[in-house]
Amino acid sequence: MKTAISADTGGQRLDRFLADRLADVSRSRIQQLIDGGRVRLNDRICTSKKIAVQPGDRLEVEIPPPQSLELEPLDLPLDILYEDDQMAIVNKPAGLVVHPAPGHENDTLVNALLAHCDTLAGIGGVRRPGIVHRLDKDTTGAIAIAKTDLAHEHLQAQLKTKTARREYLGVVYGAPSSESGTIEQPIGRHRVDRKKMAIVSEDRGGRYARTHWQIQERLGNYTLMQFRLDTGRTHQIRVHSAHLGHPIVGDRVYSSGKSLGVNLPGQALHAWKLTLQHPLSGETIEAKAPLPEAFAKLLNILRLRQKYP
Repeated sequence: MKTAISADTGGQRLDRFLADRLADVSRSRIQQLIDGGRVRLNDRICTSKKIAVQPGDRLEVEIPPPQSLELEPLDLPLDILYEDDQMAIVNKPAGLVVHPAPGHENDTLVNALLAHCDTLAGIGGVRRPGIVHRLDKDTTGAIAIAKTDLAHEHLQAQLKTKTARREYLGVVYGAPSSESGTIEQPIGRHRVDRKKMAIVSEDRGGRYARTHWQIQERLGNYTLMQFRLDTGRTHQIRVHSAHLGHPIVGDRVYSSGKSLGVNLPGQALHAWKLTLQHPLSGETIEAKAPLPEAFAKLLNILRLRQKYP
C-alpha cells in the first residue's frame, strides 16, 4: 500500500511528521520503513529520519503487507473483557500458554487470537497478535493484546513508565506479620535448575524487580494477598512470594506445601485487574477478571475452616 502526503507545514523531522499523519503506524515502524528505503521525499528515496520536512514537500510512503507467521489459528473460546479496533483484554484461563514454545506450537493464546482477530494488523511488519505482557501458563486473569502497531508501542510504553497498573490476587501459605510491604530483589535464571527463576544478584545477571503487596484477608495459616507489579520479570510474584517465606498455594515449582482438598489447575494466582490508557483516546480502561471457579472454591474452603475449625 502506498500513501501520498503533501506537507503543509515545515521544520518537523521526517519520522515525527509521518507518525503524526499515519495514525495506525507507530514511529518505530515508520523508522523501519525509512531505513528500508520505502519513503520517498520529492520523488527521491530518503533514508534519513532526521531530515526536516519543508512546506510543499511531497512524500510517498510504501507500507508492505504484513508477513504471515507459520502459525495455525486455533478455534478456542475466549473470555473477552474489553475489545475495540485497537486492542483487547482477555481473561486467560489456567493451562493456556501465551506464546508458542517447544511442546506448545499451535495450542497457545496467540493461536486462539489469530482465529479471533481475522483483521489483525501487522505489528512490526508481522501479522500476529501483539502480546503486550505475559502471564505464566498456570496463572489466570487479564492480559492486554494490541491489534495495531501504534497500540503495541503505546501499551508497552505505559508498562515501562508504570502508568499502566497490573494487580493480582494470590493465596499464600502462612501469615505475614505486616499488613503490606515491598519486595525489591533482582531475579534471574536459577544456576542449577534452568527451568526455574531465583533471586540472583545483578552482578551475576539478575534483573531488578519490585513487587508491592498488601494483605486482603487473613485465613488462619493462609493469607489472601494483593500484589502490584512495577516490573515484569518471569515468575516475579511467585519468586518474590517464596523469598518472603510465603509461597503461592498450588505452586508446583516454588512451593512444596500440602494440598488443601481443592483440585487447583495451577497456582492460586490471578491477574484480577488491569488499568491502562487507551492508545488513541487516552481514556482510562479498567478491566477486572472474575475469579476462576477453583480459586473461589479455595477461598470458600479456607473461610469455612476459619468459621468452623
